[in-house]
Amino acid sequence: MTIPDRHSAGAARHVAAGDAASAPVLNHVLIVDDHPFFSDGLGHILLRERLAGCVDHAVSVEKALIRLKQVPEIDLILLDVGLPGEGGLSLLPRLDDAAMPVPVVVISSHEDETTVRAARAAGAQGFMPKSCGGDVLIRVVQRIARGDLCFPAAATADNPALRLTPRQQDVLQLLAEGLPNKRICQELDLTEHTVKSHLKAVFQALDVHNRTECVTLARSLGLVGSDSHLAQ
Repeated sequence: MTIPDRHSAGAARHVAAGDAASAPVLNHVLIVDDHPFFSDGLGHILLRERLAGCVDHAVSVEKALIRLKQVPEIDLILLDVGLPGEGGLSLLPRLDDAAMPVPVVVISSHEDETTVRAARAAGAQGFMPKSCGGDVLIRVVQRIARGDLCFPAAATADNPALRLTPRQQDVLQLLAEGLPNKRICQELDLTEHTVKSHLKAVFQALDVHNRTECVTLARSLGLVGSDSHLAQ
């Protein structure tokens, strides 16, 4: 069932000037969630704790994109992964396509590793389970405001980089730069069989099944840089 948007296109919730002396951590936060009770409660906490000076709400990816075009100063999106229709994570590539580099923290009622991994692979800067308390929300917003990534401790501890050898990391970097296996062999002076073995080990460490998934996840985890001079 589609829940109508509770706010007009230009509407936003502002904290009263006298509510707190300190400046908010963020100026403007957009909550994208189709459950009014949760969305309103989250917005109330953001304002009460001075995590945001202004909070907007959208109930779908499409409405979120409209609001982002209307209010370019939005500096954080709290995104429900379980939106009806195309799903919440579909917003992230559309932000890239529209050149809207707004940090996104995924919020979800599911806390399993697969959901967290999907959020990271899609390009989110953080993940927050809906079961968390206000103290977690405060820490997440503060860290995102500093430019940090913010994912559950278990996911951070299970960093695939810790399971890669230096040579496997070299192969992964060249893969991310777009080099085919033969070029990787030339760059690292390895046989094709050895390169394939390293790639297999990298795929297993990251739990991916093809080159595209591998590069996407590696970039989201910060395992590779963006330098692509070797691919030229």
